Amino acid sequence: MDIRYSAHPDDFARYTTEEIRKEFLITDLYQADQVQAVYSHVDRMLVMGIMPVNEEVSIDKDIDVWHNFGTSYILERREAGVFNLGGKGYITVDGQRYDMGFEDCLYITMGHKEVHFGSINPENPAKFYLTSAPAHKAYKTTFLSFENAQKRALGDEKNANKRVINQFIHPAVLPTCQLLMGLTQLAPGSVWNTMPSHTHERRMEVYTYFEIPDDNVVMHFMGRPQETRNVVMHNFDAIISPSWSIHSGCGTSNYTFIWAMCGENMAFDDMDSFSPSDMK
Repeated sequence: MDIRYSAHPDDFARYTTEEIRKEFLITDLYQADQVQAVYSHVDRMLVMGIMPVNEEVSIDKDIDVWHNFGTSYILERREAGVFNLGGKGYITVDGQRYDMGFEDCLYITMGHKEVHFGSINPENPAKFYLTSAPAHKAYKTTFLSFENAQKRALGDEKNANKRVINQFIHPAVLPTCQLLMGLTQLAPGSVWNTMPSHTHERRMEVYTYFEIPDDNVVMHFMGRPQETRNVVMHNFDAIISPSWSIHSGCGTSNYTFIWAMCGENMAFDDMDSFSPSDMK
């Protein structure tokens, strides 16, 4: 498991490109029959990539659970959200199977011990993207199809940011302890996300970008609003965003991304926005 520690914004301002990428960027999440895990000390968010090809893969494969979490199993005191970003697959949670199509989501409440991931077709394996946050109460494990997500249209073609926010793990959809997740799709011809940009001092966020066409990239912007930095991101890359940092991007084409948040509250609109003209 890769461990990432917190960074002070004053220190971040002096980071080189390589230091920023080392501390915040997450790459190579999907390796055949492996669990790729990154543990962030920013609100103790866990990010995983799981791509089963030739076998079912357990959530704790090759992970020293006690050393990394101090519990007997990963979700003993954690909740998780999982999206499928690949071919058809399934997840079994303590024996209950959930079939997962492309961009379907599964909320897994705390207390589940046996969680396994599988693909229907090894030639087109599922790619499971998981985030997990500490939890204090068990709710209900719930399958959330893409069609049934709560949709919120934002932006316009004039500003190249026409997009639909699909809210899956969200207070308006189902109760959770602190984890929120959703999927934002940019329309063809739109390239900007989360602009005007914002921070939310009481919550951190992780983005993962996908459906980026070949030979295209997303320029992800982070840092304090008056001292921003950019990170060049490729298909299926993810990035950690501390509460003091903006998190927005501009692509060389339209793309899709998943946002995941955890922290003090569940208020999706609890944010401090900044006019682009005030940013540096």
